[in-house]
Parts: sequence; structure tokens; C-alpha cells
Amino acid sequence: MEAMPIAAVIYPADYNPSPLLADFAQELKAAGVRLVGAVQYDNGPMETCGIEFEVLPTGQRMGLSQDLGAGSNACRLDPNAMADAAALIKQGISAGAQLAIFNKFGAQEAGGDGLRAEMIDAVVAGIPLLTAVPERFTAEWNEFTGGESASLAMTADALRQWWQALNA
Repeated sequence: MEAMPIAAVIYPADYNPSPLLADFAQELKAAGVRLVGAVQYDNGPMETCGIEFEVLPTGQRMGLSQDLGAGSNACRLDPNAMADAAALIKQGISAGAQLAIFNKFGAQEAGGDGLRAEMIDAVVAGIPLLTAVPERFTAEWNEFTGGESASLAMTADALRQWWQALNA
């Protein structure tokens, strides 16, 4: 059976898929695979708004959270940083890539925002898509993909096997 070109790691609320996807992206980049998208790095506790993206393929890192100031115990997505990341990703899609990796199909994407349009652009350009989806957004993910996606285990081996099957 042929591998599906759209795949997601479906994960529970207590799991952080960021290191899995970031490590996989680094592994593929080292092997010479042309990537596009964005992977997330958590540079400290969420209370300190330590969320950073690496935009693929540029390698540029950017903070995506706005610090809401003293007394706040939350962060807010920085719309300007998200727009900058989206523009770089669109350029990468136009340049061509072998794989699109997006840190997650989360609340923003489930609601029609975030990097949802860039995910669509990658698929329309014929670039396979890999992401992570919180269990609570499984219905929105299935609607987004029309139910046409592979569900992968939360392991590096599962990601490698899917990638190898795509390229067999």
C-alpha cells in the first residue's frame, strides 16, 4: 500500500511533539532533504513566553509570543511574527521542497488561522506534509484533510518509516 502524502502525529494533552518534529527536521536536513515549514523550540517555561520557531528552509529563528507584561501568567501569539514566518514559508514553497513540516495543527489552524494556508499551499504544490495534531483537534484535522491522512505513532521510527515509504 502506498504511503499517504499527508501525515500527523496525533498526541494527548500531556505530550509535547515539538522535540520529535524538530529533531526529525534536523535529521532530514543533515541528509540533504529540502524542507519547508516551521518547527517549534520551547526555550523555557511557557510562563516566560519562550516559544521560538525555526522557519524551514531558511533556518531563521523567531519568537512567536508576545510577552503580556508583569503580572501576566500567559502569552499571546504575535501576529506580526506569524505573518513574517508565513511569508518566508510561502517563499520556500515557491522554491520547491521535498517535505513540509509544520510544528502542529493547533488551535490557530483549527480555527482557520495560523499556518493553515501555508499547509494548504504546500499540499497543492505537491509537497508531502507532516505535522502534529492535539487529540482535541482531531475532528478539525479530519475535516481539513478530508480524512485523507496517515496517523503516526509518537516516535522517530514512525516518522522515518513514513518518510521512507513515501520515497520507495
